[in-house]
Amino acid sequence: MEKQEMKRRQFLKVAATTTAAFAIMSPRTALGTDANSKIEIGLIGCGGRGKWIANLFEKNAPAKIVAAHDYFRDHVDDVGNAFDVDASRRFVGLDGYKTLLAGKVDAIAIMSPPYFHPEQAVAGLEAGKHVYLAKPIAVDVPGCMNIVSAADKVADKLCCLVDFQTRNNEFFKGAAQRVHDGIIGTPVMGHVFYHTGRLGLHAEPGTEPARLRNWVFDKALSGDIIVEQNIHVIDVANWYLQSHPVKAVGTGGRKVRTDVGDCWDHFVVTFHYPDGVIVDFSSRQFGDGFDDLCIRLYGSTGTVDSHYGGEVKIRGSKEGWAGGKTLNIYQEGAVNNIKDFCQAIHDGKPIQNAKESADSTMSCVLGRMAAYSGETATWDKMTEANERLDPKLNLPADGPEQKA
Repeated sequence: MEKQEMKRRQFLKVAATTTAAFAIMSPRTALGTDANSKIEIGLIGCGGRGKWIANLFEKNAPAKIVAAHDYFRDHVDDVGNAFDVDASRRFVGLDGYKTLLAGKVDAIAIMSPPYFHPEQAVAGLEAGKHVYLAKPIAVDVPGCMNIVSAADKVADKLCCLVDFQTRNNEFFKGAAQRVHDGIIGTPVMGHVFYHTGRLGLHAEPGTEPARLRNWVFDKALSGDIIVEQNIHVIDVANWYLQSHPVKAVGTGGRKVRTDVGDCWDHFVVTFHYPDGVIVDFSSRQFGDGFDDLCIRLYGSTGTVDSHYGGEVKIRGSKEGWAGGKTLNIYQEGAVNNIKDFCQAIHDGKPIQNAKESADSTMSCVLGRMAAYSGETATWDKMTEANERLDPKLNLPADGPEQKA
């Protein structure tokens, strides 16, 4: 009897402990997912960056890729096989993402060509899914505004996080805060550039499916290099200045990278910000010998000199800041964003950066408009015009099955 009583007491003690542990572990997120379970992610856009982001989600957060969509079957199967996505949850074609959204996912990660971002992000938010979105958020003003509007409507319920690596890097954050605190005095002018070699082809040009595979070379699908690529440095200029340009004048062209698409391969733009601050911007995407992404802002008492993938520091006549190196920012910044995104979902405390992401995307659109027209482009006229880019896609019925 004594042994039985001891066993009974031991059972009750274990049961009480288990119940207490369960009570601690069972708080639920806004989506109804157990806080200690993995967040179920649907990946939209299964190209190289999509697969890379999916891997970062699974390795660095309590997340699992459970569904995938891409126009091309070989892309979606590549991701599906890599992350053990059931064949029934692999979707193809332009509208396949709609079927993905109708299924059970907590969040979506959108890594498709930028032209599709507004339609897919808005649909995701309206379906009650958290959205993790690649930059730029759109290729034109209407796309930006649609995302901002959709994100505002669910700001208290859903995350809408755009993956800017600089915004989640300790040294860029440190520099921005110090500039805002006045360490360089009054901002006067900026020197901002994005110079790299060219990107590689993903398919032999000449067909409509190949055009989609090579979307980064297509103006309407990518927004051109000033929007799709150069946004990294223009966004930081906006961040430092806590504003967006009010007008721009620029030029550029397509002289070297002429074998595919219609994007320009170089831009030179002067952005005018409030309070008379001028930012001298240039970019190129061809050639070898010099690669650098730089955001340099000169103030009345100092200069912030920051490089994506290099040093970030401040020098001044009164005080400076040693900063540090951002050598692995491309991955580390994305990992930090993924962790914050998943933590916000877990805690039921949504985070959003749609508005500043829209401002940075539209700043790039402003520079593109100025360069294309050769005339001064203003922010007010740009937003009033509300012009859309139309890729006029004419994809064949068997397009999703075509391989590169």
